[in-house]
Amino acid sequence: MRRLTKKRALTLVKELDAFPKVPESYVESTASGGTVSLIAFTLMAVLAFLEFFVYRNTWMRYEYEVDKDFSSKLRINVDITVAMRCQYIGADVLDLAETMVASDGLKYEPVIFVSLLVLSLSVRTLLHIQERLRVEHALQDLLFKTAMKGPPPAQHQREDGPSSLRACRIHGHMYVNKVAGNFHVTVGKSIPHPRGHAHLAALVTYNFSHRIDHLSFGEVIPGLINPLDGTEKVSAESNHMFQYFITIVPTKLNTYKVSAETNQYSVTEQERVINHAAGSHGVSGIFMKYDISSLMVKVTEQHMPLWQFLVRLCGIIGGIFSTTGMLHGMVGFLIDVFCCRFQMGIYRHVKVRQSALTV
Repeated sequence: MRRLTKKRALTLVKELDAFPKVPESYVESTASGGTVSLIAFTLMAVLAFLEFFVYRNTWMRYEYEVDKDFSSKLRINVDITVAMRCQYIGADVLDLAETMVASDGLKYEPVIFVSLLVLSLSVRTLLHIQERLRVEHALQDLLFKTAMKGPPPAQHQREDGPSSLRACRIHGHMYVNKVAGNFHVTVGKSIPHPRGHAHLAALVTYNFSHRIDHLSFGEVIPGLINPLDGTEKVSAESNHMFQYFITIVPTKLNTYKVSAETNQYSVTEQERVINHAAGSHGVSGIFMKYDISSLMVKVTEQHMPLWQFLVRLCGIIGGIFSTTGMLHGMVGFLIDVFCCRFQMGIYRHVKVRQSALTV
């Protein structure tokens, strides 16, 4: 009884077979079929190999939401070299509420101002990447992928050169309120007073030629390049005002190497010579006016799931197999039709000639 039940179940399973087997005696192999099979297998192998590289690759997904964090502090990371002695200049931050932020985290270091022509290869490489970023925006995704946790890179050595000047390197970081503000480097050390602050000037002419080695907001992430990194401004005239208008966008970065909260920013520049006699009023110095966007960007690195890779792989193999089979059958059918008609025409022509000779 059990054997009978198993036999019925096996018969039922055989009837449900959607892939019936054809006996080998009914199968005919042809040279054209073999050629098409070789072409099909080659295409399958090539496309499957390329699909594997697509599976290994990752891409960045961008999402936008309202930034609800108003109570935290904003960190400003600065490394700027000004072509003036340290005792003649001062740097500080004044926010929108006219609150002066102490710049105790900044260090003043006497150095030599070196032209970009004699800088190291790494700095020139940075400038080249900055140029490519303005043209190829997809390069930013690659920088996000290569970013990693760790200490910031070592500062570039500055050596004396033919175009060197006595200068001051201002570097370090400070924490400010998360509101719009103005980070500026101008003449004299700042002196606070009830209505804000003032700078005491001791010189008549000032040279604010400068180079920005690094300027970022938030956590420092090695591998990321900011828009002002490597910027150099050289003024042939004294009493120059350099202005940078910065829009900061809070960013949450989640990749396979790093997970951090940082900030991106865009910048526009303006510069002019201060000449009160010509009507160009103002204060000489370097002014970085920043504003914070209300939107936050979430950048997430994503990878193709394994099941999706397998589905695409099956689609490639099955699609090529079915398509080549259909094309082979269609071409064979057209050849057969053409050959049969051609032979039938010859046969009719010979039959007509034989009938004429008989008559």
